[in-house]
Amino acid sequence: MEIRSNSVSVNNSNSAKEFETYRGLIFGLAYRLLGSAMEAEDVVQETYLRYHSVPPTTIASPRAFLTTIATRLCLNQLQSARVKRETYIGPWLPEPILTETESDPYLVLTGDGKSSLQHESISMAFLVLLEQLTPLERAVFLLREVFEYEYREIAEIIDKQESACRQLFSRAKKHIGENRPRFKPDQEAHHRLLEQFLRAVRLGDMDGLLRLLEDEVTFWADGGGKARGAATRPLHGREAVARFVIASTRLPVENYFVEIKEVNGEQGVILRTEQRVIAVLLLEEEGGLIKTIRAIGNPDKLAGM
Repeated sequence: MEIRSNSVSVNNSNSAKEFETYRGLIFGLAYRLLGSAMEAEDVVQETYLRYHSVPPTTIASPRAFLTTIATRLCLNQLQSARVKRETYIGPWLPEPILTETESDPYLVLTGDGKSSLQHESISMAFLVLLEQLTPLERAVFLLREVFEYEYREIAEIIDKQESACRQLFSRAKKHIGENRPRFKPDQEAHHRLLEQFLRAVRLGDMDGLLRLLEDEVTFWADGGGKARGAATRPLHGREAVARFVIASTRLPVENYFVEIKEVNGEQGVILRTEQRVIAVLLLEEEGGLIKTIRAIGNPDKLAGM
């Protein structure tokens, strides 16, 4: 009995070490699929429990085995998430994450290659774009284009024919290609634009703010029915967006300060008090003008920041 106990302890220890090697991979995949860090962490924990319950000698490839578990858990989660979002108050946006170091698990993918989409695929704009795909399209696209799995492996992971996976990928890539942002701003220029935006808002400078916005600018606010003053539908056009943004700065009853930090791989604006984050704003620009503003104020999505 004692020998068996020691053997199990060693196996459990090895299993835990093996799992930690792929924790970043699992979290990164789950976050990109679900758009929620909290739900991604739940997937990581459930994946570990299932992995831990299987004899290590029966697992040919821990990476493939863990990816399969995590992907299928996410696909199940996405089915129920679709039902929940039908009753969500106002626009739904992904949960923002701080990505301040290159070693963040959201940025580091465990694999043999380096995908050009590794960084872009965690941006808020890209995550919103992924939301427009079906769950299977999203899974196949990420596994193939970002995590660099072969079609044969993807077919085994999602339990579909390889030909079906190729079709799913083709549809997803076409949609992504037609709708992804075509302008990648210089970091310094984007930082200056953020500062100009914040200065105009702080001063209540309507004309100055209007000069920074595209004619067809869109403002999306995710308050989840829990953030005071959050718009429950998208706002379109310079005048409407500028008026709303300036009016919104007068709503917080607590004293707050503003930070510019890297959020989802890009510079974002964080409004926080001493105790909590009030909101996160991410600005998408084109040609030096702001074309989209995404504001997350749902406190449930800001708890981890």
